[in-house]
Amino acid sequence: MLNRFKTLNVLPRWIIVLIDLTIFSLAALVGYMLRLNFQIDELYEFDFLRGIAIYTIAGLISSLLTRSFAGIIRYTGIQDTLRVLYANLITLAIVFAINSLSENSLPYSVALIAFLVSLVFSISYRLLVKELFAFYRTVPKSQRKVLIMGAGRSGMITKQMIDNDTKSNVKVVGFLEDNPRKIGNVISGVRIYSAKDEFEKVVLKHSPTELILAATKLSLEKKNELVDKCLEFGIKVTSVPSADQWIGGEFDINQIKEVKIEDLLGRNTIILKNKFISKELNDKCILITGAAGSIGSEIVRQVVRYSPSKIVLLDQSETGLFEIENEIRSIKKMGDELVPFVCDVTNRGRLKECFSTYRPNLIFHAAAYKHVPMMETNVPEAIACNILGTRNVADLSVEFEVEKFVMISTDKAVNPTSVMGATKRAAEVYVQSLNDFLVSIDSESTKFITTRFGNVLGSNGSVIPIFKKQIQAGGPITVTHPEITRYFMTIPEACGLVLEAGTMGDGGEIFVFDMGKSVKIVDLAKRMIQLSGLVEGKDIDIVFTGLRPGEKLYEELLDNEESNMATHHPKIMIAQTRKIDFTEVKESVDQMESAVRSGEMIDKDIEIVKILKSMLLEYKSKASKFEALD
Repeated sequence: MLNRFKTLNVLPRWIIVLIDLTIFSLAALVGYMLRLNFQIDELYEFDFLRGIAIYTIAGLISSLLTRSFAGIIRYTGIQDTLRVLYANLITLAIVFAINSLSENSLPYSVALIAFLVSLVFSISYRLLVKELFAFYRTVPKSQRKVLIMGAGRSGMITKQMIDNDTKSNVKVVGFLEDNPRKIGNVISGVRIYSAKDEFEKVVLKHSPTELILAATKLSLEKKNELVDKCLEFGIKVTSVPSADQWIGGEFDINQIKEVKIEDLLGRNTIILKNKFISKELNDKCILITGAAGSIGSEIVRQVVRYSPSKIVLLDQSETGLFEIENEIRSIKKMGDELVPFVCDVTNRGRLKECFSTYRPNLIFHAAAYKHVPMMETNVPEAIACNILGTRNVADLSVEFEVEKFVMISTDKAVNPTSVMGATKRAAEVYVQSLNDFLVSIDSESTKFITTRFGNVLGSNGSVIPIFKKQIQAGGPITVTHPEITRYFMTIPEACGLVLEAGTMGDGGEIFVFDMGKSVKIVDLAKRMIQLSGLVEGKDIDIVFTGLRPGEKLYEELLDNEESNMATHHPKIMIAQTRKIDFTEVKESVDQMESAVRSGEMIDKDIEIVKILKSMLLEYKSKASKFEALD
């Protein structure tokens, strides 16, 4: 029997037509029998054979008109059911028309009964065949049992997708819910359990192998709690994307993806609401430096929503610029409003050409070297890009009367222990002191604003992609120190802060974000191993390699001499930093530029860092050759 179902492909259409005609004939006969209370002797008085023939021929005509035979029965859906309904209605209409023209045809009462009987049987046999195919295709396989977290709309759609997918061989054995009004009820034959109190009970009862997160309003804490429970029982965790990410507005079972470590880190996303963002960006020329990078490209994605008159994408990476330009053009029709401009911020001449041509109103300065160990051994480039490049963009902003300059900084600029962190702090000091200088001379020129945040999830060179590659390679996972911690936030959230700062800043501020709790990197590594279905120490090892040059154990958001001031948003603060005279800052930057440009200096790195340390008294090197200078 099973082999017949496997070899059977699609029923020929003539067979489906024959089955439908048989149903029409039997329906007419049943109509007569019910009309005559099963008095068979009276059938011949009504010339029932003629009536059955009329009803069957009318059914054939309606089937050809509606093509009710065209659907593949095993995939019967709403459209197929509607075609069957239309065919039966047309059949009834034809019979009524014949009755109006001939007295010796099918009685109206018999036609109505036949219509109801044929409709029920035509639909029922199609659904029966569909269920038989579904049953026989899954019988030989052992079913994979899953739980669904969330018995709302998303959860119900997920179950329907699973039930309709005959290839997946998955069975939903229960829903989990926090809503007490839903707990204990049954939906589509599946019971709803308490996620808090009945998790272990349902796991022991059904032995599920997977939990699908389909709850739309699941807090980060609850999600982490569920994942921890699932990892304890060896249950795989997957999730359904939010409705706005469904392909073409429809959900497909292939969109269910494994939960990633990025989904569990940090905190509940802080939503930045500022009704003035659109006013600030709409119909303005926006220049974004470092537009091909992780932060810069996301700023581009967010800025484009506000319909600026022009967006200038500036970066030295031609490949990166090509990719972000194509991405933006694929989601929004743009012509000359989107300008890719290949330029290194250290090249003042080329940079000035950009300012002169496009006259930007707002600048988001994301161009920078950010890799701590790399910059520790490439000091001149760190100075040239992070300090001199920032100076170039800032000075040209004043020259070309840019309205606002928003600089993207880092928490590594706080009490810096690395060249990278120190260069970013020096860049902060330059734009702040320049802003103060302009205010002191009553210049209504550019407003300089700085934002600080920690590590962003998914950025180029961040720890998570590195760990993923190490896990895929079979390990080991390398962690620098067992006690090292970091703050994490999402890239869209970080860039939301940048846009917020651009609108709320009046110049001279350093905006600091409340980033929640810091995360131990070794705990992060252990969780990633568990999410990959591996066992630490058995399948893969964690190896401690020691702190790298310039690396901190703990990141900070404020230095020892800074305090913070609240803003209108409870999660955004303004750092109160010490002021440094612009003349002193400019002199130090000029000295560093001379040292960087010099081709004959012995121990150039040492001499440059000496100048940097004299400018930033809080800069104390760690695990670096520059510790001797402290």
